[in-house]
Amino acid sequence: MVEARWNGTLIASSNDTVVVERNHYFPIASVDASRLRPSDTTTICPWKGEAHYYDIHVEGANNPDAAWYYPEPKAAAEEIHGRVAFWKGVEVV
Repeated sequence: MVEARWNGTLIASSNDTVVVERNHYFPIASVDASRLRPSDTTTICPWKGEAHYYDIHVEGANNPDAAWYYPEPKAAAEEIHGRVAFWKGVEVV
């Protein structure tokens, strides 16, 4: 089981993550959506496509742009469609 935690709170948990560039991508259904807030941030990856971000909220604390996903990944990254990855202090173990 792979888990993502921030500030001691479980954000995601799954036996079905996909690892790309050392990042675990969790199925969106395994993520506690109540902890996510949409962000206006986007970035471009040449082979994955346009990434969109979420802020993570836990008990009044905010971690901006700490989760990302590719709503329409390029063909080379299709395996991460419908999945979310984490960084910026989110512990993934």
